[in-house]
Amino acid sequence: MTAFAADDLVADTVDRLLLDLCSPDVVEHAESDGWAPELWNAFSESGFPWVSVPDTAGGSGGTLGDAAAILHGIGRYAAPVPVAETGMLAGWLLAGSGLEIPGGVATVATGLSLQGGHLVGDATVAWGARSERIVALVQDGAAWKVASVPTSALAIERGANLAGEPSDLVHFDVASGGFDLAAAAEGVDADALLQRGALSRVILSAGAFRALTQITIDYTNERKQFGKTIAGFQAVQQFLVNTAQCSVRVNMAAERAVRALAAGEPGIAIAAAKVLTDAAVAEGTRAAHQAHGAMGVTREYPLHQLTRRLWAWRHEYGTASMWRRRLGTAAHQAGADRVFQLITD
Repeated sequence: MTAFAADDLVADTVDRLLLDLCSPDVVEHAESDGWAPELWNAFSESGFPWVSVPDTAGGSGGTLGDAAAILHGIGRYAAPVPVAETGMLAGWLLAGSGLEIPGGVATVATGLSLQGGHLVGDATVAWGARSERIVALVQDGAAWKVASVPTSALAIERGANLAGEPSDLVHFDVASGGFDLAAAAEGVDADALLQRGALSRVILSAGAFRALTQITIDYTNERKQFGKTIAGFQAVQQFLVNTAQCSVRVNMAAERAVRALAAGEPGIAIAAAKVLTDAAVAEGTRAAHQAHGAMGVTREYPLHQLTRRLWAWRHEYGTASMWRRRLGTAAHQAGADRVFQLITD
């Protein structure tokens, strides 16, 4: 299934759940309604959104690899559920700060500040209006703190990303006492949150690429032209190779980055994975659509549910140019004598 989890139990369970409850029709209806209640309820009852959050803090326990296996499944099925936001990001911040973890959806906001005890700023927040609480990492002098705000205290303008998933503009102007505030865990700062958010998008993309490759292979082996399947034509074979190569690159990069972060030594692994994923999305989605021809651009065919998510996720938690600059800076700081070691490590 996936190399993320310590064993295949988590991945197998998630796959069975999504196979039963996350058909392309469910994904399509969620885009219209902004929510898939039956699917979220099933995830919530299983405890999957809070995997990797310590059970002593109110989570489900498990490892980062287990959480990655869940996100990989979500990416494969284009499942419209905010599991990455609820556990891997918001749950991680809350658990480290000792603040209460809500029983429902939680998400994260960036770019906010504390001014005279008020939490202020505007932020585009994934699944903002669907969340019970929005969690922010803010700087208070030299210290980093975690703020947890009930959405009932916020003004929210509904929006959506390219994939049709909620991406809301949230206005913060909350007085002291209207939100919970606690010191962030040691080592948690804006960069740590950025890297973790970027990794969540890489893992989701790895899952989507796995499904994108399979759906393209299946279609080209079923579709016939001039008396044979179009998979037999050299031009189509090139599209299949390109799509498969992109999938392998992204999945390998995602697995490497998960292992690095789990070991507490992310180094350049997440930055490299984000850059590689960005390039793969441009190449791989183009090849998949070309292999499908006109069928690939129809609303009724589910290819777009994967490709639009890939294009949406590639722009979240840092642009490719930003991550490329970070890689370049790391290589420059390492110096010519250590560049090879930097890459191989």
